[in-house]
Amino acid sequence: MQKTTVINIVGLSSSLIGEHTPFLKKYLNGKQLLTIQPMLPAVTTAVQTTYITGKWPSENGIVGNGWYDREECEVKFWKQSNKLVQSESIWKKAKKENPKFTCSQMFWWYNMYSEADYSVTPRPNYVADGRKLPDCYSHPAELRDELQNKLGQFPLFQFWGPGANIKSSQWIAEASMLIDEKCNPTLTMIYLPHLDYCLQKFGPDISIISKELREIDAVIEKLIRFYEKKNSAIVLISEYGITPVSNPIHLNRLFREAGLLQIRTERGLEVLDVAASKAFVVADHQIAHVYINDFSVTEKVKNILKNISGIELILNKEEQKKYNILHERSGDLVVMSDKNSWFTYYFWMDDSKAPDYARCVDIHKKPGYDPVEMFMTSKFRAGYKLLRKKLGFRYVMDVIPLNANLVKGSHGCINTSKEFYPILITDKMQEKENINAVEVFDVIWKILDL
Repeated sequence: MQKTTVINIVGLSSSLIGEHTPFLKKYLNGKQLLTIQPMLPAVTTAVQTTYITGKWPSENGIVGNGWYDREECEVKFWKQSNKLVQSESIWKKAKKENPKFTCSQMFWWYNMYSEADYSVTPRPNYVADGRKLPDCYSHPAELRDELQNKLGQFPLFQFWGPGANIKSSQWIAEASMLIDEKCNPTLTMIYLPHLDYCLQKFGPDISIISKELREIDAVIEKLIRFYEKKNSAIVLISEYGITPVSNPIHLNRLFREAGLLQIRTERGLEVLDVAASKAFVVADHQIAHVYINDFSVTEKVKNILKNISGIELILNKEEQKKYNILHERSGDLVVMSDKNSWFTYYFWMDDSKAPDYARCVDIHKKPGYDPVEMFMTSKFRAGYKLLRKKLGFRYVMDVIPLNANLVKGSHGCINTSKEFYPILITDKMQEKENINAVEVFDVIWKILDL
C-alpha cells in the first residue's frame, strides 16, 4: 500500500497560481497539473461525493448541497449523514481489498457515520436557550476532545459566515497532522475551505485576494512538508473554480409574481410554504432545482424560465440523463445559469417582511444556499449583539444584509473557461491532462496501490 494524502483546496484553479502562491508555483515543477471537466452540479457536496465514489450524482444521490425531501415536505441543506450517499466510498472499497487499510476523513462532507476510521467535521452545539456554540463531531468520539484540548476549540465562526478566515483551514491542517502522528492512516483526505470565502465575496480578482492566496499557500506548504517526511504520495485537488458574477437571479420572486408560491405570514414575517406551493425553486449557486407540486403548471413554469435572461440550461427529467444528474432527489426541472449569473433563494418582495433567518447565518433553515452570509451589515451591530451574549441576555445575530449584489463570485455552471476549471496536481504521471470528475476516484485508487 502507498500512504496517500489528498488535499482539497476549495476554489483553486490554474488562474490563481502565481506570484502570490510562491510555494505552489515552485511545487508544480516536476508535477503534473490536470484540469477536471466541471460537472453538473459543480457544487461542494456533489463534487466531493463524485470524487470519493467514482459515481455520478445520478447514482450516488447527491444532486446538490441540498434538495427537497418529498416525504417530509422540507428543503434540507447541508445534512451530514453518510447514509445519504448511495454509492460505495473509496475507503469502504479499499478495506475490502486490503483489511490493513485505514482512512482519516478531515472535513470532507457526509462525514458522519461513515466507515472511515478517523473523521472530524463541523458540528455546532445547540443549547436549550437558543445559542449556537462552536464545536465539531469526531469518530472516535474522544478524538474531538483530544484535538480541542491541543488546538483549542474548533473555530466554527471562522469556518463560515462574516468572520470566515484562515484560522479554520489552519485548525483543520493541524488536526490532520496530529491524527497522522497518532494513527498513521493509509489515506488522509483534508478539506481546506479558505479560498471559498474571498472568491465568492470578491470574485477571482487577484489584486483583492492576494492576502488570502498567500495565507493558503503557507498552510499548503506546511502540510506538504509534513507528509513528504511521512513518505506519503500527495494529491492536490479542487472541486470547482469560481468565476466572476454580477447578475443575481431571484427565481422564487418571479414564481411568486406568477402565483406559484404559497406564502404564510408568521409574527409579521413571511415564510415560504414549499409543500403548499404549486412550484418553487431550491437555489444552489449557479444551479437550481425546480420542484413542481401541481403538474398542471409545468408549461407555465417552463415559459417563465425561458424568458429569464441569464439562464443557460433548462433540463427536464429526460434531459437530466445527459448530464448524469437524473435522480429521485433532483428537481422536476434542473436549471443552470450562465457564467455571469447565479440564483438566490429570496422569495419575499419587501425586506421588512423577510423571515428572521434571512438576516442570520442559518444554513439549515434557508430553503437554498445564501453566499450573502459572508457579509455583515455593520461591525457595530455585531459587537452590540456579542456584548448582549457576554452579559447573558438572549440575542439574535441578525447581522446579514439582504443585498445579493454584494456577491462577486460563484460556481456551478459547467460552461466556464479552462482557466477556471478545477485542477488535480500529482507527481504520479497520468495519461490524460483533462479528466472528468468520476476519473478522480481512479487516480487516487491507482496511487493507493492496494
